[in-house]
Order: sequence, then C-alpha cells, then structure tokens
Amino acid sequence: MKEKGKVLVIEDDEAQRLLLTGFLARQGFEARPASSAQEALAELKTGLFDLALLDFRLPDADGLQLLSEMRKIQPEIPVIFITAFGSIEVAVAAMKQGASDFLTKPIDLDLLLVSLDRILEKYSLVRENRELKERLAERYRPASIIYSSPQMEEVLGIVSRVASSSSTVLIRGESGTGKELVAAAIHYASPRHNHPFIKVNCGALPETLLESELFGHEKGAFTGALQRRIGRLEAADGGTLFLDEVGDLPLSVQTKLLRFLQEREFERLGSNTPIQVNVRIIAATHRDLEAAVREEGFRQDLYYRLQVIPIFLPPLRERREDIPPLLDHFLRKVCEREGKEISGVSPEARHFLLTYDYPGNVRELENIIERAVVLSRKGIIGLEDLPLPLREGRAQDPPDREANLPSSVANMEKDLILQALQASEGNQSRAAQSLGISERVLRYKMRKYGLNRGGNGGV
Repeated sequence: MKEKGKVLVIEDDEAQRLLLTGFLARQGFEARPASSAQEALAELKTGLFDLALLDFRLPDADGLQLLSEMRKIQPEIPVIFITAFGSIEVAVAAMKQGASDFLTKPIDLDLLLVSLDRILEKYSLVRENRELKERLAERYRPASIIYSSPQMEEVLGIVSRVASSSSTVLIRGESGTGKELVAAAIHYASPRHNHPFIKVNCGALPETLLESELFGHEKGAFTGALQRRIGRLEAADGGTLFLDEVGDLPLSVQTKLLRFLQEREFERLGSNTPIQVNVRIIAATHRDLEAAVREEGFRQDLYYRLQVIPIFLPPLRERREDIPPLLDHFLRKVCEREGKEISGVSPEARHFLLTYDYPGNVRELENIIERAVVLSRKGIIGLEDLPLPLREGRAQDPPDREANLPSSVANMEKDLILQALQASEGNQSRAAQSLGISERVLRYKMRKYGLNRGGNGGV
C-alpha cells in the first residue's frame, strides 16, 4: 500500500493513542505517537509531518498553546483538534488559530478518515501551486535570462526599474527575441509575483472568440454561450495580463481594452454591470504600430496608453555577444532533458552558429540546437548535424533594425544621451548615472549614434 502521508498523533491517553496510530497505519499512513507537548515538539524537530492530530488537553500544555509552538517549527502543518471537552467556544478558538478541523471523543474513525483525506488533498494542491510558482519565478527571474551583450544589459536594467511599478509596458521586437520571457521577468520581479501571470496571444484567436476570451461572457450572450465564463482579464486580478501580438487586436476589441486602461473596469459580453479588477497590462508586438496608427488599423489613443514604458528587444544578429552563452545554455538544457552526453560543438559548426543571422532569433537558435542534439550520433555536434537548408544557403539579408525601432524613438534616445553628455561636460560616468544605464551601455550608444565625449557628432 502506498504511504498516504506522515501524521503526528499527540494524545496523552495511551489507549486512544494506540487506537489512532494503529488505525492510521492500517489505512496507509505513517503514524508517529507523542504523549505530551514536549514529545510533540521534539518529533517536529526531527522531520516534516503532513498533518497532526492534537488532543486539546495535555499534561504539560493545552492544545492552543502547543499549536502556537508547533507553528514556529513547521508553519504550514495542518492540525485536527481532538477533545472530550467539545464546545462552541473551544472550536471557534481553535479554528481562529488555524486548525483545519475539530473532532470530539469518542472519535468516529470513518469521519476522521474523511477529514484526513480532504485536508491532505487540499494542502497537497497548495504545496504544488506554491512549488510551481517558485519554479516559474526561478525560471523567469532576470538573472536567469542568458545574455552577454550591452543591449540586453540595458533591457534588464529597465526591467529591474519598472518591475515594482504598475505602469503599462509595451515590448517591441521581432518574433523569437524573447518578449514573453521579459514580460514574465517583470511580473515575477514585481510585488504581484504571488498572483496570476495570464497570457493571451491576440493573433491566435478569431475576433469572435477574442473578446469573450479577454472579457468573459454571460450565459446566453451569444449562440453557444451555455454558461457564464470568466475572461482572462478577470482571472488575472491582482496579477499581470500579458497581451502577446497586441498589434493584431481587432478595432472592436481595442475600444474595450482602451476603456479598461482608462477606467480600470470592463463588462462581460451580455452584461451592463461594470467589473473592477487590479491588473497590470504588459503588451508585446513585432508590428510597426506607428504605421498601423497612420493606416487607421490601430487606435492612436490605445497606442499611447500601452506605450507608457517602451522596451525594445534587438534581434539576435545585432547582439552576437549573446550567441555563445545561449548556445552553451541550450546545449546543456537539451542534453539533460534527452539524456544524451554531448561534449560540445565542433569548430566548424560553432563558427557557423556564431555567424548565422537567425531570422527566427533566439527561438530559432534553440530549435537548431534541439534538432542537432536529438539527431547527433556522436559525442559532439558537427556541421552535418545542422539543418541542410541552413548549410546550403545563408538566410537573406536581415531587415534593418531601424525598420523595427521607430525613428522617433531612436531620435528621442539620441537627444537624451546628448543632453546628458552636455550636462555632465563629457563625463561619461555622470552621464550614464543620470540616464540610469551603465557606462558600458552608454559607450555602445555613443558609437551607435556617432557621438563624442562632449555630445557632438563624430567619434
């Protein structure tokens, strides 16, 4: 029989203690006895317990006093109080102090078993949910983002500064650059990290479903609406809603999203009742929203509401310093997952991977490494393990970064650097400090815009 859990039985009456420990053992639990508060605390210090049965009256303490001491050792242990002195006052006091249930003597063993199973199932789900959040937080914390380039150093500097706020963020960049990873890093570094991080791909759903998916609907709101549905916006209450490919939002949905950003309330489809939620919006797109605004495919007022804090993720070909650490990271990750031992990449294959333009960006690099690991028959990745189409012909010339980064944003960035350099009389350390970036990033920006120490053109 599979062990169901470890239970501490705290009971001073020997007959009751033997009855309970024997019954629990037959039901598949590991039951450890304790006849006093002192013994119980000693047991708790030896290892973790899934639950405790606690007699209210003990020779050296009452149950409420002992529960307080137990929580200092194992704060989350669920407790079922047992007493022959059952009363409303005792039950209320126990439950207020955090007891999970309350049973009176003589104990109905069937009722005890039901209570045990219910409580352990509940706490198992709580633990699993907490562990999942911890794994997600670890996966998406900024320090887990693999990079070496000054461009990504600048991006993560912005992430660390905006995480604590509730301002709307718009992440721009080509497909595969890691926009969702950055959005998640902002959420899990924020005070909202214990609340939901809900994702919606605005380009993957038809218009007829997208509005309902975001805002929910009432029963009978449209054909097929057989019951009320909670939308993603409502599900994200207290947390963050990530709108991926927000540039694909239809105009009708843009209007409702704008109202939410302005009023912080919305209505489900088929309802006139306003619903208020506390949700931070992070949006992302690879599209040129300025062009979409000019062509009246995207609302100008919504564009400005979304771009309170803009973040631009450069393509991988423009931050080649990130390719070596990413390559090594993906190789270790895939080898571990697939159970394969591959010592590295041949010089020829590594040269190819370091000089390839990656139109699919980081996502494409990961896919290439995964394919190579899975198909490799040797202990090293060779050129022959890379996709044939890539080896036979390089990708076409990559699009210019300025096609993705609006000229107005680039000009504004250049002007800010000019002003900082002039105000600091060419002192790069002070200029970088006033801009909130590192000197390394400032030097990179100066080279990019052709600025000298005094902020004038020409290097």
